[in-house]
Amino acid sequence: MQIEGISAIVTGGASGLGYATAARLIAGGARVALLDLPGQRLDQAADTLGALAAGCDVADPEAVTAALDQAVSAHGVPRIAVSCAGIVTGGRIVGRDGPADLDSFERTIRVNLIGTFNVMRLAAHRMTTLDPVNEDGERGVIVNTASIAAFEGQIGQAAYAASKGGVAALSLPAAREFAQHGIRVAAIAPGLFHTPMMDGLPEDVQQSLAAGIPFPKRLGKADEFAATVQHIIENTMINGACLRVDGAIRLEPK
Repeated sequence: MQIEGISAIVTGGASGLGYATAARLIAGGARVALLDLPGQRLDQAADTLGALAAGCDVADPEAVTAALDQAVSAHGVPRIAVSCAGIVTGGRIVGRDGPADLDSFERTIRVNLIGTFNVMRLAAHRMTTLDPVNEDGERGVIVNTASIAAFEGQIGQAAYAASKGGVAALSLPAAREFAQHGIRVAAIAPGLFHTPMMDGLPEDVQQSLAAGIPFPKRLGKADEFAATVQHIIENTMINGACLRVDGAIRLEPK
């Protein structure tokens, strides 16, 4: 699918991977709505990029429906939906103080997995109403964000790994179901990328993490993730897959 002139939504678009993705889509001629938590950060990102700010909690059905209504009113029904919203939590399943906090686990699943599913189901439903845009009968593309933690979750990453494993597993059944409508679904499993979350770590820790990446020996750049999103959108044969973008790193147990 060509990006120019297309309506798109990007969750988590106010920062990090989502911001870079929105910037690349806008540079390619797309009309983009940023779905993120309401606030100054979202408003500033939208102003800087020339995007629509549509504040919402991605796991809230009513809030996402309202945000999609905003996007449709401004840009038309989105043919591209990219989910980058997510949180990272850590903690052992059984730690020194006893079993893990269930509320923390549930919140991680709610934002990362249920939020992704919620946006996908609501966006895909609207995409089915559109006319195809090319000879393949393509109507839309959905790109979700998993993580290499889905496959090599480390000790202390149970909640995060479980949530991202669910995102990775969604790609194939969703792609098979939506095939009749000409809607593709894929996921990206990024490795260690330089994002605001990574900025919270000391510089020596960041350098140590980067040193463990076989090649290139550096953290990934947000625009490299965004470039992968663009390639998925433009390459119609990518469907039902979860693509690793990680410099060949494989996470150790801890």
